[in-house]
Amino acid sequence: MLTAEGCRARRVALWQKLDPLPDTDYLLLCDPIHLMYLANFWVDPISLGAGFPGYLMVRKDGHAKLLYDNRLPHSVDEAHVEERRPVVWYDGQAPGHGPRQLAVLESVNPSRSGLRVHDRPGDPYAAVVIHTIAQMRRQKAPDEIALMRRCMEATEAGHAWGRAHAKPGMTELAVYAGVSGACVQAAGMPVIVYGDFAVSPGPERRGGPPTNRVIQPGDMLILDFSVVIGGYRSDFTNTLVVGKKPAPEQQRLGDLCLEAMAAGEQELRAGAACLTVYQAVRGAFDKAGVAEFFPHHAGHGLGLTHPEAPFIVRHANETLLAGDVVTLEPGLYVEGVGGIRIEHNYLITDQGYQRLSNHVISLGDAV
Repeated sequence: MLTAEGCRARRVALWQKLDPLPDTDYLLLCDPIHLMYLANFWVDPISLGAGFPGYLMVRKDGHAKLLYDNRLPHSVDEAHVEERRPVVWYDGQAPGHGPRQLAVLESVNPSRSGLRVHDRPGDPYAAVVIHTIAQMRRQKAPDEIALMRRCMEATEAGHAWGRAHAKPGMTELAVYAGVSGACVQAAGMPVIVYGDFAVSPGPERRGGPPTNRVIQPGDMLILDFSVVIGGYRSDFTNTLVVGKKPAPEQQRLGDLCLEAMAAGEQELRAGAACLTVYQAVRGAFDKAGVAEFFPHHAGHGLGLTHPEAPFIVRHANETLLAGDVVTLEPGLYVEGVGGIRIEHNYLITDQGYQRLSNHVISLGDAV
């Protein structure tokens, strides 16, 4: 998970960017993303506490105090703060004291007046606080990168399971169940696994959640999924031709996507325009006469949310920064042939990039 040193450094840096804020010497924050980023406070999603975060009070010196419902799971014990106050909302003997979120807030503000939550829409400082933290999150710190690598290792295990086990006659849901189980085993803990587990017959279905659709021999199965640990996540893709060797026209789509990804990689470096990266990916398709079958972004940022800045799109106006974690995901969807998408994750550096994902990209493994 995130380190105490990293969390405190981010809190100090946040105040340095915000100071001076008139009329306050602390920030009270409640957005779960902000609490994960600044304090490693995350609520295990496979628990009764899912959806009930806490409040974080941050002083200018980086000192942090956490207030949270006493019924939250043990994952909150990993939060990096100087003070913590668990609020007894429900003890199993008497009825709970009103809505959980309100009970926690009332513990520091019994009168329900005068207390401001600085990242809640409606607060005068909310826009500047939210925007500043979003800008900071672009450039990932070493502890963030380490946590994202854990996500990616689990995701790689899921892709390996898909290559080894996806067969005709299985449903998309059965593939999802197997992939999800492999990710959980690799992570060594319950994790969220979400994304596309879908046969793509062409432009009318480019992905989507798994269904009871039965996979047929020769179907192109898009596995584009993320594993979430401590709020951070992966996001990378492979497409399998299930039960048959890829037909020549399917293999051509696969080869073209690999060429487009390689073209985009050549432009990945700090200071590069996102539009230049997008044009490199699309340009490879345009050269082959298939750009009309590439309808979506060429990639995006990744971290505590998905997608997030920067956006590698047709109308991009951002520039890559050292510390960005981004994806490249070229795809083609052709009527009568099928749909394919591939994807890797990258850490942007001053010299270029480090590829963070190491799964096999190949159409022909599920035979």
